[in-house]
Amino acid sequence: MDKKIGVYICTGCDIGDSLDMERLVKACSPPHETKTHEFLCSEEGTKIIHDDVKNEGVNTVVIGACSPRAMVDAFRIDVPIVERVNLREHVVWTHEPKEEATQLLAEDYMAMGIVKAQKREPAEPHIEDTSKAILVIGGGATGMTAALEAAAAGYEVVLVEKNDSLGGHLAGAYKDIPSQAPYRDLEAPLAAEKVKAVEAESKIKVFTGAAIDKVAGQPGLFDATIKTGGGEETLRVGSIVLATGATPYDTSKLGHLGYGSSSNVVTSAQMEEMAARGDIIRPSDRKKASSVTFIQCAGSRDKDHLPYCSANCCTNSLKQAMYVREKNPDAEVTIIYRDMRTPGNNELFYAQAQEDPGIFFTKGDVTGVSGNGGRVAVTAENTLMGENIRIESDLVVLATGMVPTTVEDPILNLQYRQGPALPDLKYGFPDSHFICFPYETQRTGIYAAGTVRHPMDTAGAVQDGAGAALKAIQCVELVSQGKAVHPRVGDETFPEFFLNRCTQCKRCTDECPFGTLDEDEKGTPKPNPFRCRRCGICMGSCPERIISFKDYSVDMISSMIKAIEIDEDEEDIPVVIALICENDAYPALDMAGINRLKYSPYVRFIPLRCAGGTNLVWISDALSKGVDGIMIFGCKHGDDYQCHFIKGSELCDIRLSKVQETLDRIQLEADRVKLFQLSINEYDKIPGLIEEFIEALEEFGPNPFKGM
Repeated sequence: MDKKIGVYICTGCDIGDSLDMERLVKACSPPHETKTHEFLCSEEGTKIIHDDVKNEGVNTVVIGACSPRAMVDAFRIDVPIVERVNLREHVVWTHEPKEEATQLLAEDYMAMGIVKAQKREPAEPHIEDTSKAILVIGGGATGMTAALEAAAAGYEVVLVEKNDSLGGHLAGAYKDIPSQAPYRDLEAPLAAEKVKAVEAESKIKVFTGAAIDKVAGQPGLFDATIKTGGGEETLRVGSIVLATGATPYDTSKLGHLGYGSSSNVVTSAQMEEMAARGDIIRPSDRKKASSVTFIQCAGSRDKDHLPYCSANCCTNSLKQAMYVREKNPDAEVTIIYRDMRTPGNNELFYAQAQEDPGIFFTKGDVTGVSGNGGRVAVTAENTLMGENIRIESDLVVLATGMVPTTVEDPILNLQYRQGPALPDLKYGFPDSHFICFPYETQRTGIYAAGTVRHPMDTAGAVQDGAGAALKAIQCVELVSQGKAVHPRVGDETFPEFFLNRCTQCKRCTDECPFGTLDEDEKGTPKPNPFRCRRCGICMGSCPERIISFKDYSVDMISSMIKAIEIDEDEEDIPVVIALICENDAYPALDMAGINRLKYSPYVRFIPLRCAGGTNLVWISDALSKGVDGIMIFGCKHGDDYQCHFIKGSELCDIRLSKVQETLDRIQLEADRVKLFQLSINEYDKIPGLIEEFIEALEEFGPNPFKGM
């Protein structure tokens, strides 16, 4: 589009007092008219901008003021392009006022902002006729809740359950733990009530005795093929909630706890079935059990089995201990535990069990279970009493852990280049950014909920079902508008591929963490724009630079780097560029500004959607221009990663290792380019990291390309 750029600079919040405003305005214009106001975010200040848009034909706005993360509503201007430059947190609040270095920093930031506005094009959202129906897989507490919540919000729902009836594990439950105050009394299972509600809801189409044969397409355009006993049916849906739950840990692996060698050693699932049928009995002779021992963490929190806590085992055993006492008031119960984990209101439920004189608790490690008929002996050590104990009982119940159903079955059978299953981080639970996006998986538009996501109790599963339904609704609504879902919610851009220069290297299809791209038979990428998270990792991966967004491109960042003024006569003054992740590093930098932390004025920060989008040409352009060093701030990666785009920071690290080899070959120090992992709350480390980096540059000396 033909652009008329208007530049507006706020002089409030110490900006006008710290900078030579007349000089800054002159640096920004001509050809762009630049105006200032002492309170630009005020109604009077923004009126200047709105009037220029209305009366002067300004259609591209550059605002030099506070962080773009602040005053978002005030600076919502009705033009295709608004570019904000951070003069407050990144300049005047972190550098000395009226200093030449501070002035040059502000001028460089404004120059970069104007260049970025010049290079940007208005977003053109990708619009198709998409579906707003929601597919829920799994008819247990989580799945039925998700289906009911979505239907209540007015959305068509397809509910698929592998069993012949709805209810999941709850269908066979005798009772459930309390879900309301005073959190002491057992409750009737909610399965029957939810099944009745689902069957009465006209917006929910139910398939029982069914499985997903395959899922193809992308959010808004998923084609799910459902296989039933009578054949198969393919339906178009907009988003998917995976709520298939978990299965008990394989008890055949628990021979050391007596399972398999004694019929009177049962699992908690078998105990539940027994209670639902009637009396608590000893399987060996069908006599009523007068003494029952529960062994906690049976296969959980064990490096040889399940290393994690299964979350629901402790409260489940408390519940079943109450079954025993309810059905036989003279029966005795012993619970051997490592730690009783009953968080939140469940602690009140635990207190209720402790008050029962027929329930005995002891902390300890079980060392043996013996008995092949009749009574079963359990030995334990490291108990609260400080001595080894031996307990004989009629029945032993193993509180087995839970394993997500996706471990042995991909369930979704995705027709994606990167495989049929949801990627998992470890233990088989679907992987996503576990801190900020609990329901999202690495497959956009597919949301995991309930015990397939992580271990939890019934109350947690119900809450998860409702939460996932809301995310699924958000997805279909945003996709219908051509907007990104998360984490760049509302982004209307999408990657554009100039395939006439594609070399079929497959780096973009390999490196995308979200399975956005498929390939044709030659290896050429086939975009699925609604799967895209708009992170730009593919842009960073492409050696041919054929991938770009309307408002984010290799050329744009290169042009911003080139807009920085480098004084070739001042070789003793280092010039540093810092490419920073917008998700953690940028807000951390803002917090450094808010706390008035000082750092070197010789660093120019350029925000990226993700460090993983770093294209190596930016490194080349910066060094050839004479930049002395390049810092890249990315999220922490590894098992405890914090990258909003899963692998972005890690991929950047891998790419930089190759750059550093090249720098060594051309006699440039490899440490002139360095990646720093930074959490959002580590803002206080920024000044020290910058100081150490600049000290290293001073030892290397100026970039030999400076002035060439």
